[in-house]
Amino acid sequence: MELKLNRPICFFDLETTGIDVARDRIVEIAILKVFPNGNKESKTWLVNPERPIPPQSIAIHGITDEKVANEPTFKELAPLIFNMIKDSDLAGFNSDRFDIPLLVEELLRAGVDFDMGNRVSVDIQTIFHKKEERTLSAAYRFYCNESLENAHSAEADTNATYEILKAQLDRYEDLENDMKFLSEFTTRKKSVDFAGFIALNEDDQEIFTFGKHKGALVEEVLENEPGYYGWIQNADFPLYTKKVLTAIKLRKLNTKF
Repeated sequence: MELKLNRPICFFDLETTGIDVARDRIVEIAILKVFPNGNKESKTWLVNPERPIPPQSIAIHGITDEKVANEPTFKELAPLIFNMIKDSDLAGFNSDRFDIPLLVEELLRAGVDFDMGNRVSVDIQTIFHKKEERTLSAAYRFYCNESLENAHSAEADTNATYEILKAQLDRYEDLENDMKFLSEFTTRKKSVDFAGFIALNEDDQEIFTFGKHKGALVEEVLENEPGYYGWIQNADFPLYTKKVLTAIKLRKLNTKF
């Protein structure tokens, strides 16, 4: 089943120095852009992370310091990457919890003010976990009846993810071939920031999900304890979390005038 699209959708996968969204960096990114008319555009870049790649990460994806030594940095690639995804919805495997948050962190560090406000995301892993509970390789074997060669190659994983989604739409009649529906189906919780430090409660009000103010309204905490905002801004939280918190603070200030 081919995808019904109102706008392009970019399937993408990252290979990285690690799994910490705030600290780690991208070493490879592959993007498969699918257009509403069925046309496709594919790009893969190796990225110099400007830091040593840990041995445990090399053991997973095989990308060494030597392999990326002469490759462009993410800051150099950021305009190309942004130009490719700026008009698109996003999709990936475990993308809501890792790939999208890390990609946005890298874009913000590169000076690209990117957010998800006018787009949706579809996490194919969530569909898979809700339906079958497996890994990407098992998902590809289960849905596409093929073995995934070169697993943990960003390009192979990206193309496999695209093929899995199409096969999932063929298999499950209750899945609508609509990106907004799939985005809502794959959303695990109502997070405001990607990392999940700020979420929405049952009344769609922003609350903190961690620490001493867990469950408290963000606006009330910022008003009653102004120093908490400064602590978060100066601590090792993701840049997008800080951006969301600043937007809430400014919104509150604007309502006072």
